[in-house]
Amino acid sequence: MTQLETAMTMLMQTFDKYAGAEGNPQTLTKAEAKTLMEKELPTLLKAAKNPGEVDSLLKALDYNGDSEVDFTEFVILVAALTCACHDRSPKK
Repeated sequence: MTQLETAMTMLMQTFDKYAGAEGNPQTLTKAEAKTLMEKELPTLLKAAKNPGEVDSLLKALDYNGDSEVDFTEFVILVAALTCACHDRSPKK
């Protein structure tokens, strides 16, 4: 697989690893999403200025208002974080 295909597979596997621990295997509850972020994005969480930012982020992620994060919402989060990190990194 190419690097991009590997990255896509890793996104799917990471979501699936945490989804469904508390119920629906197609979505992340707030607790599951928080655990995923703590385990998979610890450096970004440490950089957050306010612990409440994580809760605000999780609430904002729930675009359809069902109190859970589906895969599409998860991918939007990862894409947004990737863009933010890319904007901060020095360009060659």
